[in-house]
Amino acid sequence: MGSNRTVGIAMDYSPSSKSALKWTVDNLVDGGDRIILIHVQSGKSDHAQKKLWEETGSPLIPLEEFKEMNLSRQYGLTPDAEVLDVLDTVSRTKGVKVVSKIYWGDPRDKICDAVEDLKVDSLVLGSRGLGVIKRVLLGSVSNYVVTNATCPVTVVKGAVMSKP
Repeated sequence: MGSNRTVGIAMDYSPSSKSALKWTVDNLVDGGDRIILIHVQSGKSDHAQKKLWEETGSPLIPLEEFKEMNLSRQYGLTPDAEVLDVLDTVSRTKGVKVVSKIYWGDPRDKICDAVEDLKVDSLVLGSRGLGVIKRVLLGSVSNYVVTNATCPVTVVKGAVMSKP
């Protein structure tokens, strides 16, 4: 894909989304690239920021600001220490710029909206590994996004081991 790419990663801090992040860092991004973590909060959330940014999503949040603890109060989001460590490491060692953006609503729609809004070159997301019955009843975010996103989508299944 070349350098200076923008790679979106759908992040909900589940094991599968952490695997998607690790896979992206190990296999996809390089110096000059940008990672945008895409968070989708429940539409039922009542934070003041939701009322302000519900239609467009939050402003882009740089990694330095994202690491601050007031993020949970401001956006109702608590960053995971393991995720922050991976992001900090890729930022320092590979020179990858890392930002986050928070949306509110249905993850299927909002992830596809983010692809359009942020002009990502590629999107990576984890798969919860639902069985056929649960996938039919609950719907699969990854299936929906693969079908409807306007960029290439990589779905990472299961745990991904880091390179030695």
